[in-house]
Amino acid sequence: MSFAATLGLVALVQFGMPRLFATPDSSAAQRIALWGGRELAMLLLASLIAGLATTPYAAFHFHRITPYGVLANLAAMPVVSALVMPAGLLGLLAAPFGLDGPLWSLMGWGIDWMILVTRWVAALPGAVGRIAAFGIGPLIAASLGLLLIGLLRTPLRWSGAVVLVAATMWAVATPLPDILVSGDGRAVAVRGRDGRLHVMRTGKDVFATREWLAADADARLPADSSLGDGVSCDEAGCVLALADGRLVAMALRADALADDCARATLVVTTRAAPSSCAAAVVDRQRVQRQGALMLVQQGKGFAVTPVRTSATDRPWWPAPAEAGDFETTLTPRPPASRVQDATPPETEQGAED
Repeated sequence: MSFAATLGLVALVQFGMPRLFATPDSSAAQRIALWGGRELAMLLLASLIAGLATTPYAAFHFHRITPYGVLANLAAMPVVSALVMPAGLLGLLAAPFGLDGPLWSLMGWGIDWMILVTRWVAALPGAVGRIAAFGIGPLIAASLGLLLIGLLRTPLRWSGAVVLVAATMWAVATPLPDILVSGDGRAVAVRGRDGRLHVMRTGKDVFATREWLAADADARLPADSSLGDGVSCDEAGCVLALADGRLVAMALRADALADDCARATLVVTTRAAPSSCAAAVVDRQRVQRQGALMLVQQGKGFAVTPVRTSATDRPWWPAPAEAGDFETTLTPRPPASRVQDATPPETEQGAED
């Protein structure tokens, strides 16, 4: 993010500074310059450009954008530049002589002002914009667009704006997951008929739920009671319906697997599922090898995106010793056809005799 902001400021200096600091050719321009209008304009533009340049990365990593960042910077940066930073520097120089106390107090007043501005801006309507998670592709495209705008000196640089628009459309078009499974298999989020996520989980760990909600551009907290809407649980497990009415089951006990395999389209369990299960299965073996999973409906089955594939090999998470990988799709098997008894009833047999 720092590199992107720096690139944006370099482009601003290259293209904007010469015009803003050109010699005024009118009395009105001279008065504006005398009143600090150019400096204020540069502060506004620098904050705007740096904020726009870092937006793709903030959206990718934190799933948030800050539309009022320019306003906060305009209110806070003059105090930071004129009071906080000079007081801090002078405090360091005066510390060996024991004269730094008043300087730290001045610095504290400036920081108090920054906190006041932050709280004021955060309380404004729409202060936090949320954006759903998207893949690395749109981020790379946005980075390319920024490089074209910032580095090229010919009119061709404006092709970067086209690339940025395409990257934005690509990010917005990213499909939302229908099912999310945590890395330990103890939490499952399902997108219901209302288009929002609903969660089945065991235990009190809410980290996965909090991250899922943020990545879904959902402002709810993990403790929100609406996350449990539509969830039906007992001591054997939980069930929750997808938007199309099909069931997703979370089996907690072995004796629940037979019923869940017959009724649900997907069964999530931390146990070993039977090979005869007719439902699509996310079991202990898959979770241990692939970690957290994202499932998107694809026909009657699901396209699976795991956190970890067979190519993932890190010092803290080495690749599995066994070769191969799980399939990238999960599809429920059709119910086994029942054998029909063709023997006629006894009454019909007697009539024929």
